[in-house]
Amino acid sequence: MTTEATTTTPRDADGNTVLARIVTVLRELPDAGLEDAEIGRDTLFHDELELESIDLVTLSGTLREIYGDRVNLALFIADLELDEIIALTVGQLADHVTASLRATAAEG
Repeated sequence: MTTEATTTTPRDADGNTVLARIVTVLRELPDAGLEDAEIGRDTLFHDELELESIDLVTLSGTLREIYGDRVNLALFIADLELDEIIALTVGQLADHVTASLRATAAEG
């Protein structure tokens, strides 16, 4: 899986860059079968991508490899209600990552 340095740059906090990175990570998930899937902001994790729990764990780990502790998918999902988790889109995750990166950059 492709990972990048965990240093913050202004480009890291760009929503389009984050979205593209998440799409790449999703396509590279082992055994998820998403290599050729059409994935965009409105793509639903549950209904459209049909990810298994292990895929979400792998996604979370990869995001931490890329962004470090600045982005924690488990904590993000823990704050959601079940219906919000089921309706979670790739764009919502990208927005969360972007907001986390910007908040970290503002602190530093």
